[in-house]
Amino acid sequence: MNISDNGTNSSKNSYESHAREDTNPNGSIGGTLLRAISEILQSLLCIEIEKEMFIEIGCYFYRVSVVIKELQINRNTPTNAIEILQSLSRRVDSVKSFTTQIEKNAKKIVVSDVHNVVQQIEGAVRNIGENLSILPSLTYGKQDYVERAAKALSEEMKDASFLGRLGQNSEMKQKLHVLNPGDLKRGERKQVDEDLYSVDVEVSAAGIQFSDTSQTYVSDTLESYPMVNRNVSKSSSAGSSLMALPQFAHTEPLYGTFFCPLSKKVMEDPVTLDSGVTYERKEITEWLDKLEDSEEIFCPKSGQKLKNKNLNANGALKATIDEWKERNETARIKVARAALSLASSDNMVLEAVNDLQTVCKTKAYNKVQVRNIGMLPLLGNCLQYRNRSVRCATLELLRQLAEDDEDGKEVIAKTIDISTIIKMMSSSHKPIRHASLLVLLELSTSQFLCGKIGTVAGGILMLITAKYRQSSDAFTSEKADEILKNLETLSDNIKLMAENGYWKPLLTHLVEGSEQMRIEMATYVGEIVLGPDSKNYVAERASPALIQMVQNGNSLSRNASFKALKQISCCHPNAAILVEAGIMQIMVDEMFTRKSHNEPMNSKTEATAILANILESGLDVESFQVNKYGHTMASDYILYNIIIGIKNSTPDELNINLIRIVLCLIKFPKASSTVVSVIKESEASYNLIELTNNPNEEIGIASIKLLVILSSFMGHTLSDRLCKTQGQPQSLIPNPDEITRITEKHAVSANFLAKLPHQNLTLNLALVNSSVILVIMKSISQIQMAGARSSRHAGTYFEGLVGILVRLTTTLYDHQILFTARKYNFASVFTELLTRSFSDEIQRQSAIGLENLSIQSISLSRPPQKKTTKFFKIVFLRKCISIKLSKGEEFSLCPVHRGLCSSQETFCLLDAEAIDQLMSCLDHENVGVIEAALSALSTLLDDRVNVEQSISFLSEKRAIHHVLNVVKDHKEEVLWQKAFWMIEKFLIRGGEESVSNISQDRLFPATLVSAFHHGDDRTRQMAEKILRHLNRIPNLAHTVTFTM
Repeated sequence: MNISDNGTNSSKNSYESHAREDTNPNGSIGGTLLRAISEILQSLLCIEIEKEMFIEIGCYFYRVSVVIKELQINRNTPTNAIEILQSLSRRVDSVKSFTTQIEKNAKKIVVSDVHNVVQQIEGAVRNIGENLSILPSLTYGKQDYVERAAKALSEEMKDASFLGRLGQNSEMKQKLHVLNPGDLKRGERKQVDEDLYSVDVEVSAAGIQFSDTSQTYVSDTLESYPMVNRNVSKSSSAGSSLMALPQFAHTEPLYGTFFCPLSKKVMEDPVTLDSGVTYERKEITEWLDKLEDSEEIFCPKSGQKLKNKNLNANGALKATIDEWKERNETARIKVARAALSLASSDNMVLEAVNDLQTVCKTKAYNKVQVRNIGMLPLLGNCLQYRNRSVRCATLELLRQLAEDDEDGKEVIAKTIDISTIIKMMSSSHKPIRHASLLVLLELSTSQFLCGKIGTVAGGILMLITAKYRQSSDAFTSEKADEILKNLETLSDNIKLMAENGYWKPLLTHLVEGSEQMRIEMATYVGEIVLGPDSKNYVAERASPALIQMVQNGNSLSRNASFKALKQISCCHPNAAILVEAGIMQIMVDEMFTRKSHNEPMNSKTEATAILANILESGLDVESFQVNKYGHTMASDYILYNIIIGIKNSTPDELNINLIRIVLCLIKFPKASSTVVSVIKESEASYNLIELTNNPNEEIGIASIKLLVILSSFMGHTLSDRLCKTQGQPQSLIPNPDEITRITEKHAVSANFLAKLPHQNLTLNLALVNSSVILVIMKSISQIQMAGARSSRHAGTYFEGLVGILVRLTTTLYDHQILFTARKYNFASVFTELLTRSFSDEIQRQSAIGLENLSIQSISLSRPPQKKTTKFFKIVFLRKCISIKLSKGEEFSLCPVHRGLCSSQETFCLLDAEAIDQLMSCLDHENVGVIEAALSALSTLLDDRVNVEQSISFLSEKRAIHHVLNVVKDHKEEVLWQKAFWMIEKFLIRGGEESVSNISQDRLFPATLVSAFHHGDDRTRQMAEKILRHLNRIPNLAHTVTFTM
C-alpha cells in the first residue's frame, strides 16, 4: 500500500475529528495528543541505533493514537475521564522530549545515555497503560469494541519491557499481533479480549492519521524507512486487508452443533432425525431422497438405522444460532466501520464494504444498524476514491441500504451528496455507470427525493443524454428512462425535462392529465423557449389541446393556454400547424365576438398577438375563412374592425398587435386596397400619426412602419394630415443634443419623412419653417464625425436625414426653400457625401440631390450686374468659399451656364467640384448609384446650356470612357438608355474627336448590336441612332427607295 495514498484517507478522518473539537471535550485533548504522538513517531523513525526496538515503541504509540481517534467520536465524556486524558497527555509529552533528545544527539550519544532514555520511555509507556486501564466505560459511549481494544492495549503497555533488549542486534521478529484467547503474558499471561487494532509495523506506519503539518513529513519518512518500506511492499500484507482487524465475525466460540454434518456450514433451518442428529433441512432431504429406493434408511453421521424419514424442527438450536448470528453480524458491522474509519488501504475498504453488503442481505434490520452506527458519512468518502472497485461496491451498498426503505432513502439523501452519484453516470467505466443508475433508480422511487434529484444542476440533462444512448449502452438507456418516469411525479421535474429538450412527459400530461395538471403544463409551454429540434413537435402535439382549453376552459385554463399558443406561434414554421388545427377562427372570434367581464386577462390582446405571429410567418391566409359568415382576413368587415381599433385609447399591447396585423395584410393585393380605403375615409391616419409620439416606443415604431408603407398609396394625404397634427413634423427629428443614442424609432421616423412625396410643398415648407433643417444639418455633421456605424441604427437614420434634404431640392421654385438650400450650401453638402461614401443609398440620394440642384443652375445662373457688393464669407462644414465683388471688376462667366455661377448660389456642379465624384460613381457596382450619377452628369448636356463647352470639359475628365464602361459592364435597360443618351450627345455635339474616341472602343459596337437586338423599344431606337452615327448601319435618310 502506498503510504501517501493512505495519508489522504487519514486527512479525511482528521478533518472530521477537528470539526468536532469545539463541542467535544475529548476533541481538544485528543487533537493535542495526536499531534504529540505524530512528532514522537517522526523522531523514532529517524533514530538509527536500536532501530527495531524504537519501531516497537512506535507501534505502541500508533495504537494509542487510533484509540484516541475513536474516542473523539463520543461527545458525553465524564469529568474524571478528562482528567485521566490530561494525565495521559503529560506522559506523552515526556516521551516526546526523550525521543527528541535522542534524535538531536544521535551522533554523540553514548550507550549509557540510551539506557537512561529507554528506561524513562519504558516507565512512561507503562504509566500510559495504567491511564488507559482506568478510563471509565462511559468514555467510550456505545463503542464497546473500542473499549475492548483499549483494555487489551493497556494490559500490554503495563507489562512493556525494553531495557533487557538493549544491545541485541537480532532482527525484530516479535511483531505485536492481535491476541487470541489463550495467549499468555510471560508465562502466565491472562486471557484478554481481542484487540481491535493490529500492531503490525506496516499497519502502524501506514494507518496512522497524522495531524497538521507533521502529516506529510511523517508519511514521507515512513516510506523511506527500510523496514517499513519492506513491509508495505508486500502484496498480501495484513495492513492492506480487513484481515488485519480482529475477527469479530466470531465474537464467541463456534460450537460444533451449529454446523450441518453434511454441508459443513452453519445451519439455517436445523431439523433432527430419530437418531438424534441434527442436519440442515435441505441437505438431509436431498440425502434421504437419494435413498428412496433403498430398503434401509440410516443416519449419515451415526450410521444408525432409521425407522422413518420424519424431520423434527430443532427450534431451540435454531434460536441459538439466530442469536449467535445477530451478535456476529452486529460485530461485523462494527469491524467494517472501524476499517472504513482507518481506511489504511483500498483493499481494506473494499473488503469492509463487501462484508457490509453480505450482512445487509441477511436481515433488513442490519441496514438500520449500518445507518445508525454512523456509516453513511464514511461511505460518502468512499465515493471519492480513485479505485473503481471501491466506488462500484459502495454504490451497490448504498442501493441495498435504500432498497424498500423510505427512511433509509431520506437518510442517504441527507448524508450523501447526490450530485456525486449523478456525475458517476458519465463514467467511462461501465460497472460504475450502471451502479450509479441503480442507486438513483432506487432513490427516485421516493417523491421527496425526486425533487432533490431534479434540483441537481445538470442532473436531468445527463439522464436524458443517457436515455438516448441505447445503441451504445442499452442498460444505461433503460434505467435512465425508468428514473425519468419516476421523476415525472413532480411537475418541476417535467419542466426541467422540457427545458433540456425532452418534451414527451410535459405533452403527455398536457393532453391526458387532470385539469390542474393541464393548466400547469400549459403554463410551462408558455414559459419555455422552444429549441430548433422541438418547435414542430410541440406545436403538433400541444396545439389541439391548447385550443380546446381556450374554448372550454375556465379563466386560469384560458390564460395559460393563450400564453402557450403565443409562444408556439412565435416560431414561424408552426403557423401552418396552428392554422390546420383551427386557430384562426378561434382567435378572430376572441377579437370580435367573445365578451367576458370576469376574466383577469384581456383575451383580445392575446388573440391579436397570436394572429400577428401567424401572419408574420408569410403564410397566405388572405382567402382563409375565419368565421361562420364566410369572412376572410381580407374582408372589409374584418379589416374595418381591425383598423378602427387602432387608437390612443386602446391598450398599448393591443394597438401594437393590431398594427402588426395590418402591416401583414397590406402586402396582399386585395387587402391593401381595402386598408388604404378605410384609412383614407376614417380618422385612422390621424390616429396612426398621433401614435408616433406614444411614450411606448414599440407602438411608435409600428405605427411609423405602417405609415411608410401607406405613403406609396396615399402619400400626399398623409403629408397634409401630418402637417395638421400638432407638433408635427418637427417631433419626428429630435435634436442630437437631447438624445444619448440613435434608436430604431429615430431611424424609421427620418425615413418616413424622406419617403413621403418629395413634391409635396406643404410638408417641405413645414420642414423649412421649423427648426428641422438646422437639426438635420447638425445631426449629419455629428454622424460624419462619429461614423455611420457608431450605433446599430445610425446608418439608416443617416440615410433618412439625407433623403429629407433631397426632397427639398424638388421644390426649389419656392423662395423659402431656395433660401434654405443656399443657406446650408446643399451642393457642397451632397458633394462631400459623395466623397465620404458612407453607403450606397447615401451616394444615390446625394447624386439625385446634385441632379435636382444642377437643373436649377440653368435658371439661377445670371450675368453679373455691376454694383457694389460687400465682402462676405460662407461657411459649410470644413469648406469655406469666399466671393469678393467690387466695382469695375472683371467677372469670368461659367462656360457651361453662361453666367456667374457658384456652388452655393446657383448650385453649379463645376464650381462645387462634383464632376470627379460623379464620374467615380460610374464605376460603382450599385445600379441605383450609377443611374443617379448619369442623370446628374446629363444635366450638363441639356440643350439650355452650352453643350459644346460641357463636352469639352467632360472630355478633359475622360467622362466618355466611364460612360462607355457602364454600357459594357451592365445589362440594365435604364443604364443603357441614360448612357446612350449621353453618347449620342457626344457624337452629335462633340465633333470628330468625340466620334474618334467612341469609335476606337472595340467592344462598344458589340454591346450596341446586343442592345439593338434585345433591348426594349426605346433602347433599340437609341442604339440604332448611335450605330448610324458610327456608320454601322445604313443611314435611311440618304437611301433611294424604288417602287414598282
